[in-house]
Amino acid sequence: VSRISPEAPVPVVLVERETFLLGGASNVVNNIHSLGGQVSLCGVIGDDEMGLRIQRELTENGIDVHGLIVEEGRKTTTKTRIVAHQQQVVRIDREMGDPLKPSTLRRLSMFVDGNLRGFDGIILSDYGKGLLTRELIRKVIRRAGETRKFVMVDPKLNNFFLYRGATVVTPNTSEASAAAGSPITDLSSLKRVGKALLKKLRCHVLVITRGEEGMALFEPDEEPYLVPTVAKEVFDVTGAGDTVIGAMALAMAAGAGVREAARLANHAAGIVVGKVGTATVTREELVRAMEGNF
Repeated sequence: VSRISPEAPVPVVLVERETFLLGGASNVVNNIHSLGGQVSLCGVIGDDEMGLRIQRELTENGIDVHGLIVEEGRKTTTKTRIVAHQQQVVRIDREMGDPLKPSTLRRLSMFVDGNLRGFDGIILSDYGKGLLTRELIRKVIRRAGETRKFVMVDPKLNNFFLYRGATVVTPNTSEASAAAGSPITDLSSLKRVGKALLKKLRCHVLVITRGEEGMALFEPDEEPYLVPTVAKEVFDVTGAGDTVIGAMALAMAAGAGVREAARLANHAAGIVVGKVGTATVTREELVRAMEGNF
């Protein structure tokens, strides 16, 4: 930004470079892969240039995309962020709010039926775009229980209580407050909301991510477990929740307990918020960050 436009009271931004970054569920699987995990992506993209680019990038990164469904006529969700002097100026969203076609939903269901047994765990990343329907959510949780797989959920408010019975649910402070109908303003209200949601969701663990204050874990018959933040610098919180759930799921798949997994994920998030845009964390970065701090 160097000047104000003579046409309207808005800044003029001179484009110096453009960067393409995977976001949403693609960012979750990219983080898992970056940390050394094997991961498959199940989701929906449009039959457009951006959808093809996402598919190509994921494949080049070594991520299994057999569950990635191309829906004819759908626009791939794309977010364009204009950044000047490390400050986001504006975000432009391109997406469709139309429901998925019945044929697409059937293909998603078939992928779950045919592949669930081969996974250690499942992540349901809900971005409120219509992919995670009531029927699909309940099916995944039911089938995961039958096959002894864990289910981790990054929820959206509209579907919040459809995730009853999941293994781990990870709302942020704002989402937890809205779901409980009670604001989180201090430690006392945090504990009250966390315990209430844990009981109502009937999940094994509730993890409330708290931004610069770290995270809080709630388990039945246990006192809340508070994990303080380890971030040294915060440039961009975009996609930090994706990093948390990806790192935590990978740790649990490798045999870590939920508290150990949460501490690992907290360190991973502390690294990623020091980067600009949706970003990933490598094993080497995580090991260095944890040395003497775990």
